Amino acid sequence: MGAALPPPELVLASGSPRRRELLGHLGVPFRVLASDLPEVSAHTAPAEVARDLAEQKARAVRALLGEAPALILAADTLVALEGRLLGKPRDAAQNAEYLRLLSGQTHTVYSGVALIGPDGLNSGVEATRVAFRGLSEAEMQHYAASGEGLDKAGGYGVQGLGMALVARIEGDYSGVVGFPLSLVIRLLRGAGVPVWGQA
Repeated sequence: MGAALPPPELVLASGSPRRRELLGHLGVPFRVLASDLPEVSAHTAPAEVARDLAEQKARAVRALLGEAPALILAADTLVALEGRLLGKPRDAAQNAEYLRLLSGQTHTVYSGVALIGPDGLNSGVEATRVAFRGLSEAEMQHYAASGEGLDKAGGYGVQGLGMALVARIEGDYSGVVGFPLSLVIRLLRGAGVPVWGQA
């Protein structure tokens, strides 16, 4: 009886340092290969947009790798407030505008995750509710000027200075960071990847 074949290489299709850090906590080796795919979806429902964009990123990196055997893991995160999608702000002024909309309100963060493995494409979406406390104009201007929110959906990062904006989180905290670990673990184990020694 021959030895079991090693699992295919795991490739994270994201340049996000936050996703790299969270995936690193799961104890599985991986490398990073991000695509420069424009974030455009034909869907309109926030959950479907997040899923679609994650799937697009996974497919784009699969195409870059050609025939090389690999598992491709991708994610995308959106912030929705009363049906309005808030992407990454273009500058500090728009970041402050986003914070004015979110101040004192509860919004939903949708994180889509997609994995291309031996059985094809599998994906899912985690939705987490986030309540902001009421923010003063000075607080909003200070946070926007920090630059922390410029590369993040909704214009804030809950794992940094932005945690001071949040009053309450209902659901998966890691989903707000942009990489819902419960969903990631389920997809990886479904593809036979031993997470913490368990496939």
